[in-house]
This record gives sequence, C-alpha cells and structure tokens, in this order.
Amino acid sequence: RDPPAGAAMGSLGRCLARSLPRGQAGLSPPGPRCYGSAPPALQEKTLVVAKPDAVQRRLLGDIIQRFERRGFKLVAMKLLQVDRRLVDQHYEQLRLKPFYPALVTYMTSGPVVAMVWEGYNVVRCTRAMVGDSSSVGTIRGDLSVHITRNVVHASDSVEAAQREIGFWFHQDELVAWDNRDRDNIYG
Repeated sequence: RDPPAGAAMGSLGRCLARSLPRGQAGLSPPGPRCYGSAPPALQEKTLVVAKPDAVQRRLLGDIIQRFERRGFKLVAMKLLQVDRRLVDQHYEQLRLKPFYPALVTYMTSGPVVAMVWEGYNVVRCTRAMVGDSSSVGTIRGDLSVHITRNVVHASDSVEAAQREIGFWFHQDELVAWDNRDRDNIYG
C-alpha cells in the first residue's frame, strides 16, 4: 500500500499535497497553499535565474513550464551575459569560499535567463520546486547533472528575493498585469 501523497516526499511533496483539494492527498493541508496568483495583499515575488548550463542545454522551456503549471505569474524575464560585478553583488556572502572563483567562471561562461515570478507563497514553494541535485521530481533533481552545474538559482527568503530582484532588474522592468485565472484559483 502506498503512503499518502506527500507523506515521504519532504517539502515538495507537502507543497504538492497542499495544492490538491482537501482529502484528495490524504493529508489535511495546514497553512497556505503553494500556487497561483493571490489577492494583491498576499503576493510575493521571487527571483529565478536559469544558469548557463540550463541555457546551453536548452532547458528553459521545461523550467518555465513548471512555474506556469504551478500557477505562478511571470512578471519579468531577460536573457543576459552576466559580468563579474553582478556575480559579486549577487553572491556576496560566498566571496570568501574556496569555490568562489569557479562559481564566477561558471556564471560568466554563457548567457543566463533571469526571471521574476509572482504568486502566493512563491518563495517557499519555488525553493521546494527547485530542490537539490539528488531530489527526483525537482528542477535540479530532474535536470542537473552535477552539483556544480545545478541549472537554476532561486531566492531563499522574501527579503533575499527583494534584494536580488534589485540586482537583476530595474523597477520599470517588472510588468504588472492581471492574471485571468485568479478567480478560478481564489474565487
């Protein structure tokens, strides 16, 4: 007999289970749901960067599709070649780590796609969706080939997301638009 959905799947399983109607996942979902656009007062934004290996391996469609299927709203996206200054700003807390020079080389080795996604509980749910290289069913688990080539970056907190979005985008590059499915999700 299989365990209830999400019972042994960690945070991604709990996130997925919360998005199912009550009783369907075999769990009573505590707390907020992990998908969709919410009323403006409940919106969060997060930064997701498809790293050079994702662009080179043509994985962007799959990555974007996962966020769209979750119901999150894309409010900014751009393809760019990252320079050392932006890498130093973004990864400031890692500058003294022994792997930092390799990280800079990797992040500046080819184009990246920076995106801002908006939705209810988007930061926490995005972190669960991204996962790690060994978690099947996550972006990194399904698409990355090595821990040093882990396909995407995702902000780890609401505060970090606000700071990181400011590194990658000007305020006028964020597009405010109404998501037509909001009523279907939130009633």
